Amino acid sequence: MSLTIGSPAPQFELSNQHGEKVSLESFKGQKNVVVLFYPFAFSGICTGELCAIRDDLNSFQNDNVQLLAISCDPMFTQRAFSEAEKYTFPVLTDFWPHGEAAKAYGVFDDARGCAIRGTFVIDKAGILRWQIVNGLGDARNLTDYKAAISAL
Repeated sequence: MSLTIGSPAPQFELSNQHGEKVSLESFKGQKNVVVLFYPFAFSGICTGELCAIRDDLNSFQNDNVQLLAISCDPMFTQRAFSEAEKYTFPVLTDFWPHGEAAKAYGVFDDARGCAIRGTFVIDKAGILRWQIVNGLGDARNLTDYKAAISAL
């Protein structure tokens, strides 16, 4: 299932790697948001994608844009992952209720109990402006969503 471009993005409130609550609503009127779902912390493709973002973070998180990376891993796994890889952006846990945010965005894989690779660009009004969903083994093209962010 994919969401409809031009529709309000599904709201969520999740804990980050430090146990602090982060809601999509808190950025409304303030920043555009890139919501990036990934399957598993410490896995090869996920680590590679998030490290590429970390190394070019200003393209994905700045005064105008907030990056929120989300997986169904528990908060302590997210903390260890973000510390090991030196991520300075929020790494959110969709662990319980298990995959609730991923399900709302249509990117939860019931058979594996994880999110698949979905990326959603949401404008300051909370409207979905761009999305792409890749399979578990298919890495994202960062250039595509850099273009979507710059179009806002």
